[in-house]
Amino acid sequence: MARTIVALALPTILAAQSMTSSVISNIDLSRPFSTSEAWRFIATQGPPVAGDDTASGGEEPGRIQLCLRATPSAPCDPQLLNALRTASSANDDFTQPHYLNAVKIVYPRGSADQPLLFVQTASLHSGDGDQLVLTQVLAYENAQHRFVRIYQYTTGRNNNQEVRYLSSGRLNGDIISVDPTENAPYGYWVTVNVLTPQYTYKTLLRYRSATHYGDNNPLAVIDSEMPNIEQRLGYWKPGMALPLPPGPCPKPRLIHMELWCNQEIAH
Repeated sequence: MARTIVALALPTILAAQSMTSSVISNIDLSRPFSTSEAWRFIATQGPPVAGDDTASGGEEPGRIQLCLRATPSAPCDPQLLNALRTASSANDDFTQPHYLNAVKIVYPRGSADQPLLFVQTASLHSGDGDQLVLTQVLAYENAQHRFVRIYQYTTGRNNNQEVRYLSSGRLNGDIISVDPTENAPYGYWVTVNVLTPQYTYKTLLRYRSATHYGDNNPLAVIDSEMPNIEQRLGYWKPGMALPLPPGPCPKPRLIHMELWCNQEIAH
């Protein structure tokens, strides 16, 4: 009986996958990256999970499988990570992606230059609504005919953490991350990673924010810190127009190097 199951395992699994999983993203990478092989990014998602399968007890999207493949018959390239982190236990529900937050081809140095593949995934929600979020960026190495992961970062979501790729302005192509500090006065560690000429990312700036946790500023931390970031990098100085967020900012002003846009400011 065991031998029969083994013999039928592969076709049975493939058939089950085709019935229960659906393709949620399928991107041709060969043209934008000028690859010699037919590279594609494919993400499939299983059926929703519910009840005891999620920490919150409600139904959530099924598990996602990411695949970066040189040819239709090639295995998935391990440079594109699936796991958000190393499992802390055998039944760790938060290591695998269930949300594809973003997948996009970005051009940090203009459309005529080499692009990057930006992928961000997230786990199931915990009981308090938190998630693990994994951001990774891959570049294509023409000399070796393969993709390489040049950036990866895992963070949470509940304490205003964020990882953002900048697609315009003086910081075009940079990646900014913010994480809460561990001690009072509670703020954020702001980290700016810049793309090098060799197409790797390196940390250029890391500092403790002027923005404090719970100060009632409705702006995202990266937006409230942008004047601070640009001043520290030499791009902005007092007297110049303030770097504003993409959304409405009816009354922009700086309070202790923190940008505010609303009319009421908590002291």
